[in-house]
Amino acid sequence: MKPLLFLLLTAATLHAQTRIVAYVPNWIDLKTFAPQIDYARLTHINIAFENPTDAKGALSFHAEDDLLITQAHAHGVKILVSVGGGSASEDKNKRALWFDLISSTKRAGFVARLAEYVSAHNLDGLDIDLEGPAINSDYGAFIAELSATLKPKGKLLTAALSKGYGAKDVPDAALAHFDFINAMAYDATGPWQPRKPGHHSSLEFAQANVDYWLQRGLPKNKLILGVPFYGWGFGKAFRDNEYRYADLVKQYPDATRADQIGDTIWHNSLPTIQAKAKLVLDQALGGIMIWSLDSDAQGENSLLSALHAALQK
Repeated sequence: MKPLLFLLLTAATLHAQTRIVAYVPNWIDLKTFAPQIDYARLTHINIAFENPTDAKGALSFHAEDDLLITQAHAHGVKILVSVGGGSASEDKNKRALWFDLISSTKRAGFVARLAEYVSAHNLDGLDIDLEGPAINSDYGAFIAELSATLKPKGKLLTAALSKGYGAKDVPDAALAHFDFINAMAYDATGPWQPRKPGHHSSLEFAQANVDYWLQRGLPKNKLILGVPFYGWGFGKAFRDNEYRYADLVKQYPDATRADQIGDTIWHNSLPTIQAKAKLVLDQALGGIMIWSLDSDAQGENSLLSALHAALQK
């Protein structure tokens, strides 16, 4: 077999069997970041985030999104836009706008606008990241109509969902409409619980999330296990914002090997990331999801590189 053909077949096999889905924020400098992404180690990218801007359902679009879309397609990576997000879900005004647009009176029009948006921007699909209080009684009907509109166009429909933050309000019927679910198996604790320090994304927590979704009836190949490329600080290290993995490995030499560092920061080290990749393979899950790719370190300390290598074993 010729080397080039072998490489292409290897990549195609990885894409077919195990997805590596990375969220990329569009509030960072994408002009600099987009060309630096190691696209060969990804199957999907989700642009985070866009949201409705008015009562008619028009969506925002960051100009630099086009850079990411072009680069992803040039490297054979599927790219979706993720709508919603944790901040939008927790914002009372944005949540009210979402509820209005997915209501029975406006739903059809909004779904049509979303489908047009995906096609107009040459996207491969739509990722729904509505969390916690942003998942209401109209969610199931909204997802069903989205699926009926997007699937005939050959577009993907996925979701980011959290076991402990809104999943109970997602109807079982809605799960069947998604091509896959990005399970946010992180944030078991954080700055919102300063008196409950500890690991926010342990291997045991990952397994508990996997068990939950499988018990809900989600097929294994539709379950994408989410992993964090960031940590939370407690005690003297407490702060409201996250610690990027790239920054941690610069400040703490043992951050690549230990999940607990400093005084006190919890994150996912290389061994934990590799163990989660093994969990995915052992249980024949659909793949791994990353929040978020811009927080990764470069070179031998890269979590993405470790994931990719572990998933090919």
